[in-house]
This record gives sequence, structure tokens and C-alpha cells, in this order.
Amino acid sequence: MKLNRRMFIGTGAAAAASLSAPPVIGQARPRVVVVGGGSGGATAARYIARDSEGAIHVTLVEPSRTYYTCYFSNLYIGGFQNYDDLGHGYGGLATNYGVNVMHDWAIGVDRDAKTVTLAGGSSLPYDKLILSPGIDFVEGSVPGWSIADQDVMPHAYKGGTQAQLLKAQIMAMPEGGTFAMIAPPNPYRCPPGPYERISMVAHALSQNNPTAKILLVDPKPGFSKQALFEEGWLKHYSGMIERIGPDFGAENVSVDPAAMTVDIDGMIEEVDVCNVIPAQKAGRIAELAGVTEGNWAPVNPADMSSRADADIYVLGDASQQGDMPKSGYSANSQAKVCANAVRGALTDSRVFPARYSNTCWSLIATNDGVKVGATYEPTEEKIAEVDGFISQTGEDADLRKATYEESLGWYAGITSDMFG
Repeated sequence: MKLNRRMFIGTGAAAAASLSAPPVIGQARPRVVVVGGGSGGATAARYIARDSEGAIHVTLVEPSRTYYTCYFSNLYIGGFQNYDDLGHGYGGLATNYGVNVMHDWAIGVDRDAKTVTLAGGSSLPYDKLILSPGIDFVEGSVPGWSIADQDVMPHAYKGGTQAQLLKAQIMAMPEGGTFAMIAPPNPYRCPPGPYERISMVAHALSQNNPTAKILLVDPKPGFSKQALFEEGWLKHYSGMIERIGPDFGAENVSVDPAAMTVDIDGMIEEVDVCNVIPAQKAGRIAELAGVTEGNWAPVNPADMSSRADADIYVLGDASQQGDMPKSGYSANSQAKVCANAVRGALTDSRVFPARYSNTCWSLIATNDGVKVGATYEPTEEKIAEVDGFISQTGEDADLRKATYEESLGWYAGITSDMFG
């Protein structure tokens, strides 16, 4: 797809609003606008504001006043976390670091005028724009399902009330009922990982509905940490979980939300709860900004800047960057590299060589935690893995407990790093 420097505006009203935007030229301080207040956006906003010591005006655009993390939402479903503990506010970014937090939707980007249009009618000028919008879903990727069906067949993949809805449906299942998941194709956001979710659903059902069944419909031939999950499922939830892969029809699946059925290659399964996780793509604003190719936004590995526009950066799930997974840890790591690059470009301060890292933890059962991770460096072509690690099958209980406790420490650390 050819990209060009023209105006990308979501609606006619947004276009009208952008015409009245004040110019960036002549501002006392350079302006950075960050769209998206999750692991990438909140971290970038905080680090730029903090490290520039007021030299850069930072505006964070995020519609939600309370951000509920996708990571640990599976543990909420499994009964290991309270829902309220997943919510975090933006007051610290404003009070402690001077970030201008605007709770609104970004609906357009004019790359020539260098403005972002908001649904409320405002238009924000920028010198550098950071997009960290997370994911949207590929329409039609699960035949029979659309976003209008999310209250019947939840995705629970964007944090917030969808996780509450899915848990309520699970807890209301009839005795001996069937829970089904339509797992996503690669690449997909993780966390909330689909296989950790299967584990947490199994844990909840083992406590409250032990004769229930779980049907995992998976279009992929394999998945991350597969041996670890399958070992854990056999140990903790023997006979409860059935995985149907592509060899048995999982590539030909449709759903009927009204009838609560799943069609797997012509075989109809009646289910009580169905968690549909569609194929994913970059959040809409990246497409409106004209920085996507296909489903994702290609970036330069050294600083996360868009390959289409040097003044736009794309972080986290929305980016196409190479070997890093689409995780909260990755987004946080990328945000720090990006923040350093943006601050350097706008204040002529030192820019350090990019280094990236990631770890993804998963809980299989009580105190049975596993992990996978790696370190990364930029090459000309991509962010490339340097070395990695993964938990091993057969590990003793003390090590698995320590791995789970390590994840609790990481959660406290990353949320503090994001929100101050």
C-alpha cells in the first residue's frame, strides 16, 4: 500500500475542527501528543515529561478515566485478582509530571498540518506524535460474529467491563455446561493470553462447576508455552479441556450468537458461554493517520518511529517491529526507547542506543506460574531477538510459586512505571 502525506480525518466534522487548529510554529515549548494511555502511551508520556523537566509540553489523549490492565484480567477471571485492583487513574501523570491528560477520542490526524483531531471538537498541534492505540478487530474474521455481538459472546480482550461480563457468564453456567473459546490467529495481543485464560476458566470451573467442559477451538497448529500449558492442564484439570486444532476443522469455524452454537467444519456444538477472540489489527487511529500497511504499522527498529512519517511513533500492539511479542511489557520497553529518542530530537539531549526486553508470565493453577522472555536489539530490518528463556516442564513447586510471585512484583512495578 502506497502511503502519502495527505490529510487523514475520520469524519467531516473532524475535518472542520482541524482547520481552526493553532499553529505549532512559535510555541514556547515543543509539543508532544500521545494517543493511548496504556503500557506504551502512559509510559512514554511520563518519561518525556519527567526527563525533559518541563522543556516539552506533553498531552496524553485517552478516553478512559480509569485504565484497566489487560494483563492480570485472566487472573481476575480465575479468582486470583480483584477487579478494582486492575484499575489505575491518570492523576499522578498530571500532578507529578505536568502531563496534560485529555479524556477524549482521537479521530483524525493531519500529517501536513501536524494536528490531531478529537471527537469533542478540539484540535491538538504537535511536533512529535506518539500513537499507542492497542488493537482493533478484523471484521469478519470469525464468521457470524461482529462487535455488536460482544455482549452475548464476549471477547474480553481490551480490558475493562468485558472481563467482568465474561466472568459473570462463566459463574452462571449450568452444572456440566460447556465453555468454548475461539482462539485468535497469529499475531495477537498477549496478555491477556488465550491459553492462560483457558487455565483460569478451568480453575474457576474446577472450584464451582467441576463437571463442566472447556472446548478450545484454535486455528493455529501450535502456540507459545504449549508444552507447559498442556502439562499443567493434564495435572490440574484432567479431562476438562479439549483442544481442536486446524487438523480437526478449527480453520473452518463460525458462530451463531443467537443460538449459542459453534460450527466447527460442519459439526454444530451447543455451548453455554463462548469467548470469541477475533483476528487483530492496529487500533483505528493508526490507520486514520496513514501509517499502517495491512493490519499493522511498520516502524523503524532503532526508535519506534513510523516508516511512513518520521514525526510519528507507533508503540506496542499496533506496531510491526519484528520479533517482540504484542505484550504490555514490550510496549513499556518500547516506550522508554521512544521517549529517549523524542526528547533527544526536541531538546538536543543525549540519545542512548536502543535496547528492548520482554517477559510474559502465565498462571496455570494456584502457585503454578510459568514464563517466557527475551532481550532484543535493533537491526536495519527489525527488532531482533538476542537471547531468550522459557520455563521448563517438570519444574518443582517452589520454582513455579516463585515465578508466580515474580509476576506480582512485575505488575506492581510496571503500573508504577506507567502512572508514577
